[in-house]
Amino acid sequence: MEKGQETTPTRQAISTTETVSLSKQEYDQLITSLQTLQTDYKLLKFQYSKLQRMIYGAKSERFVSAQIPGQLSLFDSVKEEEKPEAKKETVTYERETGKSKKAEGHGRLPLSPNLPREEHTIEPKEDITGARKIGEEINETLEYVPGKLYVKKIIRPKYLLQDQQTIVIGELPSQPIPKSNAGAGLLAQMHVAKYVDHTPFYRQIQQLKREGVIVAPSTMNDWSEKTCELLDILYNRIKEKILQSDYLMMDESPIQVLTEDKPKATHQGYMWVNVAPMEKLVYFNYRQTRSGQYPIAFLKDYHGALQTDGYAGYNVFESDPNVTLLGCFCHARRKFDEARKNDKEKAEFALTRIQQLYNIERKARDQELSWEERKKLREKEAIPVLAQIEKWLKEQRNMAPKSAIGIAVNYTGRMWPRLVRYVEDGRYSIDNNPIENKIRPLALGRKNYLFAGSQRGAHRAAMMYSFFGTCKMNEVNPFLWLHDVLSRIQEHKANRIDELLPQNWKPLDVLVSDPIK
Repeated sequence: MEKGQETTPTRQAISTTETVSLSKQEYDQLITSLQTLQTDYKLLKFQYSKLQRMIYGAKSERFVSAQIPGQLSLFDSVKEEEKPEAKKETVTYERETGKSKKAEGHGRLPLSPNLPREEHTIEPKEDITGARKIGEEINETLEYVPGKLYVKKIIRPKYLLQDQQTIVIGELPSQPIPKSNAGAGLLAQMHVAKYVDHTPFYRQIQQLKREGVIVAPSTMNDWSEKTCELLDILYNRIKEKILQSDYLMMDESPIQVLTEDKPKATHQGYMWVNVAPMEKLVYFNYRQTRSGQYPIAFLKDYHGALQTDGYAGYNVFESDPNVTLLGCFCHARRKFDEARKNDKEKAEFALTRIQQLYNIERKARDQELSWEERKKLREKEAIPVLAQIEKWLKEQRNMAPKSAIGIAVNYTGRMWPRLVRYVEDGRYSIDNNPIENKIRPLALGRKNYLFAGSQRGAHRAAMMYSFFGTCKMNEVNPFLWLHDVLSRIQEHKANRIDELLPQNWKPLDVLVSDPIK
């Protein structure tokens, strides 16, 4: 390199510190954006956790607090380091040895005496001629024979009377479906199997095929449609009686229905479910949407109490002087249960108080209190707890609205006027759980048959869920009820149709022998 030539480095490190100046407004905007992102992140994290729990987690929402407020702990008075050294003592006891474990058996429950018995007598192989019987030993085992199909053959002889002109023949009993070879027992079984035992028609067809009976899917669907047409009068009577009640529970649940003009495409319809707890009635009604216009139209002439969840479609009844809206503490409890990971202390504060309210309800049930006694118990024990919760909710108003605990607090605060109204009448329930239990068969059915084949199919499902839900509330065997009703309804008098409703039903032989009927 020649002298005097400037050297130019191939790489030059330059260190600079740049200071960015922000106005107060810009700074505040950045802080607000950061807080919004943090809140959104927590909300998404909560929703992701909720989704994981729905798919993989435990479904139970029961909360058991470590200690009920006001209840002393057995261990609070002695700290860990102050616990006295445990003393050892020898304990002796006596026990009877008269019976061996083998003699006591294995704790088998006795077989019900109501089950039919099929007796088989086994004689000794030895010659017992002239022997005297001195006793017998009996062993019982529970057996099972799959449901049997049989053909009911009706023979009607024809006679020519003495006038040599008149021919007489026995009258053929009415059939549920005229000109069909499906009897009342088969029709009852196929509907109970689908809507109670959740066995779709295509599986039933396979079961029949194993028994040597071939039934086309279109034939079984036609049987179902004709059966529901026959029972439509009973379905409408349940609706009328539901609307005459002064205390209703209402909820809605989705169901997939095949779109008739688009093969293999489905759309989401809704089953609107109504329960009258006092009358023990259940009424399902299928609609294509969840629009709030349905409850408005359905309950346009209704007078009484209506218990629902927090769906906005029911808000219109708050201003209806004829309707008293009741809330559901189960939904409020669920919100706080979901918020336990977000804010354990606040969530468990609310859950503990809600648990106290449920303990009061359990106490009323265990003591079998009358409706008036239940109301007095709530006034004495539940109202003070409700006052604590209400005061606490007001103190939490400034909580982040998008956080899990904020969602729980805001939901409960918004629903509070409805939530506390259950104490006004001993008949009212603290939650909407009775109606959610009636929806459970629908949810189980969806997992098996996946969707309804048409709008008409969804309507038929609503009808059957209404009948079988009412049977369950009244502890009526659904197969015996439907079998009997299908055998009689063709000739039953219209002005006595209420006798066939599940809550009023008696088998035919009882009605015939009862002179009052």
